[in-house]
Amino acid sequence: MPELPEVETTRRGIEPHLRGQRIERLTVRQPRLRWPIPADLGKRLQGQTIDRVERRAKYLLIPFEQGTLMLHLGMSGSLRILPIGLAAGKHDHVDLELGSGQMLRFTDPRRFGAVLWQARGEPLHPLLAHLGPEPLTDEFNGDYLFKRSRHRQAPVKTFLMDGRIVVGVGNIYANEALFAAGIRPDRAAGKVSRERYGRLAEEVKRVLARSILQGGTTLRDFVGGDGKPGYFAQQLEVYGRGGEPCRVCGEPLTEIRLGQRSTVFCRRCQR
Repeated sequence: MPELPEVETTRRGIEPHLRGQRIERLTVRQPRLRWPIPADLGKRLQGQTIDRVERRAKYLLIPFEQGTLMLHLGMSGSLRILPIGLAAGKHDHVDLELGSGQMLRFTDPRRFGAVLWQARGEPLHPLLAHLGPEPLTDEFNGDYLFKRSRHRQAPVKTFLMDGRIVVGVGNIYANEALFAAGIRPDRAAGKVSRERYGRLAEEVKRVLARSILQGGTTLRDFVGGDGKPGYFAQQLEVYGRGGEPCRVCGEPLTEIRLGQRSTVFCRRCQR
């Protein structure tokens, strides 16, 4: 599933092509994604001008005077800038045609993505209402993690991936940040010290920032807004390397399942 760096990479890739553009038409070929695309969305968007593209967690948000277009890539979705009129493939479900002669095309083979509308003045959309802070902001730090983790018996990796605690730290980056911070992923969240949470918060920020600079991590389906894959996979220290030697100490990396997710760590470097 595309995680925060992939979504941020997509945002940065598409925004220059969308900013200042008038929407001419919305074409929906498959309205049944994870949630149905609103039937009147084309009428709401036609003639509107795009001012900016924002990101909240893994959601891309395009605000307008009357509301906000919400986009989610799901497990296999991608957004591409293409010329209007380019033939659509089997999984090309939505085209947002612009006055520039280009279009934003949403492709999603598994159809777990979303194209939704948040009307202005309504309560915050349920998908956004209970999200934790963004990990690359000052609000996310060691003190915050320490306070939220007290008396929690859940593994620290599960705690870190909880969107109510912090958004956008998915499986890949949780594995990598915990390795860099020297913390075992199966340690109880409430047993991690304030000092070690400070290191973990710093490593989360560092790992995510590095991945964004590399265009995200391509493991199967992800491509950025320019159609290019992300290259951070070449720098992964533990994720996907179960049984291989640790690059720090040489110990074979251990792979377990936590919360039904693959979890890889070094028994010697992480405690």
